[in-house]
Amino acid sequence: MTGTRIAALGHYQPAKVLTNHDLAERVDTSDEWILSRVGIRTRHVAGPEEPVDELAAHAAGKALAAAGLTAGDIDYVIVATSTAIDRSPNTAARVAARLGMDAPATLDLNVVCAGFTHALATADHTIRAGAARRALVIGADKMTEITDWTDRTTCVLTGDGAGAVIVEATETDTGAIGPVLWGSVPEMGHAVRIEGTPPRFAQEGQSVYRWATQKLPALAREACARSGIAPEDLAGVVLHQANLRIIEPLAAKIGAVNAVVARDVVDSGNTSAASVPLALAKLVERGELPSGAPVLLFGFGGNLSYAGQVVRVP
Repeated sequence: MTGTRIAALGHYQPAKVLTNHDLAERVDTSDEWILSRVGIRTRHVAGPEEPVDELAAHAAGKALAAAGLTAGDIDYVIVATSTAIDRSPNTAARVAARLGMDAPATLDLNVVCAGFTHALATADHTIRAGAARRALVIGADKMTEITDWTDRTTCVLTGDGAGAVIVEATETDTGAIGPVLWGSVPEMGHAVRIEGTPPRFAQEGQSVYRWATQKLPALAREACARSGIAPEDLAGVVLHQANLRIIEPLAAKIGAVNAVVARDVVDSGNTSAASVPLALAKLVERGELPSGAPVLLFGFGGNLSYAGQVVRVP
């Protein structure tokens, strides 16, 4: 059996930035109100001419360049997204076409905010089983397209973007991508929703906050245990970037006292499946995480699903 590793990362955000002051001109809110409740200052907004697959392809192209690979080196593309409007062709196929890939397997995966960590585990399992050699794993969402801009409780949260990683086989099981811990709380699926025609994002904020702060610390510690890593030995913690009031207490409760904690939500808002790879790629790009360092990735939210694993920085 082969092992797997992350070979390179890439990220992309649209150029347009929407500030809290901009939002205060649309709905009854303020910069102080938003900062005190969710910690967000700005978010990036894609235009009508920037579909989800374009965001994903930009991030993927950067990951390929960072790895020194071409599109032809990839035999599996998996995109985590919940905001692709079209059913077919799927987003992964459209990304493959944009990049000029030759006959890769293509798969979309919808686990909303936990999508990327589910997709990373799926790619890891596929490669270990021998069904692929090198995978492009992308989290991409255009949350602003499903946002109700008259709802002051949700329109302050969302942003657009994409993050991508190259996952490849290694000769030995090095543990560069650790075992996944994943699951869900089906009876609470109503707490985060994207429903209707046209689809709109809605959530029960207090229910999500209580569940995340009370239940997730033990789950995150279990994800570390599955990789044989003590929380205090983590170099980084990258949680789903939903709310700074969730991220900071959760990181503390995990016991990751020596870790760099991703706080990209401040600048990017909630980008759903894009949030974990986007935040991780930025930390690596800025040199805040050294090569080989163990980092906990943990996605959670939509469907009240969760997935987490410890990975090593390329």
